[in-house]
Amino acid sequence: MEASYTRLVQWFRESSPFIHAHRGRTFVVHVGGEMLTEPNAAALVHDLALLSGLGIRIVLVPGARPQIEQRLTARGAAIEYVNGLRVTDTEALACVRDAVGSVRLELEALFSMGLANSPMAGLRLQVASGNFVTARPLGVRDGVDYQHTGEVRRVDAAAIAARLDDGAMVLVSPLGVSPTGEQFNLYAEDVAVAVAGVLQADKLLFLHEGEGLVDDQGEALRELTLEQGEALLAHEPAPTNTARPVTAQLARALEACRRGVPRVHLLPRAHDGVLLAELFTRDGVGTLITPKAFEQLRGARGDDVSGILALTAPLEADGTLITRTRERLETEIEDFTVMEREGTVVACAALHPLPECDVAELACLVVHPDYRDGKRGWRLLERLERQARAAGCKRLVVLTTRASHWFQEQGFVAAGIDDLPASRQALYNLARGSKVLMKTLA
Repeated sequence: MEASYTRLVQWFRESSPFIHAHRGRTFVVHVGGEMLTEPNAAALVHDLALLSGLGIRIVLVPGARPQIEQRLTARGAAIEYVNGLRVTDTEALACVRDAVGSVRLELEALFSMGLANSPMAGLRLQVASGNFVTARPLGVRDGVDYQHTGEVRRVDAAAIAARLDDGAMVLVSPLGVSPTGEQFNLYAEDVAVAVAGVLQADKLLFLHEGEGLVDDQGEALRELTLEQGEALLAHEPAPTNTARPVTAQLARALEACRRGVPRVHLLPRAHDGVLLAELFTRDGVGTLITPKAFEQLRGARGDDVSGILALTAPLEADGTLITRTRERLETEIEDFTVMEREGTVVACAALHPLPECDVAELACLVVHPDYRDGKRGWRLLERLERQARAAGCKRLVVLTTRASHWFQEQGFVAAGIDDLPASRQALYNLARGSKVLMKTLA
């Protein structure tokens, strides 16, 4: 009992930065209609309700593909696909209207449940829906009339924002109406991208079927930039109705990034609790796609002092690093470079030019224990070496008590105290007995 209690407390403490960061943010979530055909539908609804309760503004865009296909099968009809695009005739449109309406009502019912001893107990969550999407027909392409299949023409961002401001969760269905009153069958994924783009949502989350993206070695791809995603998609099958679900979602995710959505998440829907695991842990469980690199290597600022202190405190406590007070860090902050990940400093290092010589000292190179397997220390060192060269330095010196082998692997060679510039020799702490290593900068 005590062990589980401790784990719960630890999880809350570790997730609290994400709770603070997500409050008041707008997330667009797409989930396929497959969710409602399986027993874990209620669990996902509970998680979405929890996100709303934590102050996150949720726009939910549900698909209805299996529900539509079920109705078509019952009628002995089918949606035809040509060139990867579906053709929606009059009979199919009737099935689409019926299925989309059924999905909306079922979701509203699930969000309205408030049974005692359930995650929804005491919850009063309003679900708002309406004619938020104006559509237009795909029309005739390459001689094919796609009839009642359409695409998004406009999203009423102001109306959606007003419902969110009222504290409601907004549900946007994949069915649009044209200014002439015609109804069109839309791809829910495209609706989600359009909504996220016009709202300038903080996140777009695709809950896809099947497993996620992997690299050539079969390892899960946790992060992709827009450029990396485009390169990956170039080697995948075209994102049609026959492609892997995650491939089609990747294409939509890249489009969302181009429209200004800063973070798009591809998550395997069948994994229980996938939303919570992705949003409230540092590394998540899906694939994060961003316009630029997720981790940012940059010069430190004054508001990074607390993050640097959190990194260095354990190493100062065990004697690996000398103690740096907050006041000292504040005066030296311009010498520091940090690696930031999701607003958290996960690595840092300092470059101190030594006076009246062409030598610079590398100091306080620290990588968070959870991130020591991604060559982050090497990337920090490489950046500081470039800075030293740009400043006209010919050599780099480091004093270390426990990391001499690592520095030697990076091209440093053993040196002596006498090899230090006179100004640095005067500050050498004999009691620590740090090893001196130097590297000539090419």
